[in-house]
Amino acid sequence: MSDTVVNNEGGAAPGASAGSSASAAPAERVHVTRSRARPGGVAQAEGQVPFKRGRKPPWLKVPAPGGPNYRRLKETIDADNLHTVCEEANCPNVGECWERGTATFMILGDVCTRRCGFCNVQTGKPTWNDPLEPLRVANQVKAMGLRHAVVTSVDRDDLPDYGASAFVGVVRSIRMMAPGCKVEILTPDFRGQEMPLAKVVAEKPDVFNHNVETVPRLYPIARRGSQFARSARVLKMAKEMGGDDVVTKSGLMVGLGESFEEMVETFGLLREHRVQVLTVGQYLRPTENHLPVVRYWHPEEFEALEKAAYELGFESVAAGPLVRSSYHADQNLPEGKRAESLLAS
Repeated sequence: MSDTVVNNEGGAAPGASAGSSASAAPAERVHVTRSRARPGGVAQAEGQVPFKRGRKPPWLKVPAPGGPNYRRLKETIDADNLHTVCEEANCPNVGECWERGTATFMILGDVCTRRCGFCNVQTGKPTWNDPLEPLRVANQVKAMGLRHAVVTSVDRDDLPDYGASAFVGVVRSIRMMAPGCKVEILTPDFRGQEMPLAKVVAEKPDVFNHNVETVPRLYPIARRGSQFARSARVLKMAKEMGGDDVVTKSGLMVGLGESFEEMVETFGLLREHRVQVLTVGQYLRPTENHLPVVRYWHPEEFEALEKAAYELGFESVAAGPLVRSSYHADQNLPEGKRAESLLAS
């Protein structure tokens, strides 16, 4: 799956007006997140970190969420019947991000058609279909005064265009209702199809993000239903279609059994496919039914990964134990785009 994010730094559905956008009411049907019935995962092998480990490394400890801004955002997001990847994916940064007034919106429901072994979003047959969702997301972006909005979704292989039209609607809606806001989209791979991808890139999002998640060797275990070569090709096509107007971005996790050399080799493959921005973070096992953590990488190893990525030519790199694809997304732009975002504020 991919992840929707909205940051303080930074479509209407076709034919919608600004007035109708502001008055768009939440959908009548309340979509309640159910427990994930069939999470991904494999049996734990000898030497891997047990799920119920007594203590995580100190650099992975974060305060529990619950501040006033966190509670306010949770109430408004719940009232609009919206989903956030912060909650669905059990992001460790939810307290910090929501306290600073940022959130990660996930469109197209909370049921994914794929079953990645690391992901906490539930798998099943999606039923979510809300044509007003783009307007409700844009309303929330405007109300929060965001300068940089990131929007993601679950995989929707059940839809004819794999959910591309929903991304188009959100980008248009945000541009109409919050014209000073930068828009970053974190999309699925659209099954590698050019037409859905072209539809989305034609809207000229400021950042096109698609996470490859892990090194190619681990795809059969961690990303069943996906292919590294296909994801890399999507990123390259997005850059070719969007040109200088669109920044390409991708992210990976460590802790699934990859080596340092494999990570750097994967960075090189992404550069060959014209990826400009990179994020790298530590995998944290959501439940005992998910893939086990093979090991926790030390902060110094993340520093070495960041250095290697810059040497390969990435324009912006964020690597650290708690880094996630949408974490401080407004701060992880290339210098030119970051300056534009600051001027817009």
